[in-house]
Amino acid sequence: MSSISELSFEAAYAELETIIAKLEAGELPLEDSVTLFERGRLLSEHCQTLLDKAELRVNQITGEGRIEPLSQ
Repeated sequence: MSSISELSFEAAYAELETIIAKLEAGELPLEDSVTLFERGRLLSEHCQTLLDKAELRVNQITGEGRIEPLSQ
């Protein structure tokens, strides 16, 4: 497994989706489930941190930090 801090948002999110699918299947031994759950929690935190940083950058771009909708 890759170091979480080195993963891009997309890679971390994809791995998190895989972990969720494995946990929902319920076919893993308890210890493996706990280990995957822990990694999933860390991946989730990493994704949230990356999203927060992206939001901060967008807010800085808008000038005074006002949250303005992005035009599509």
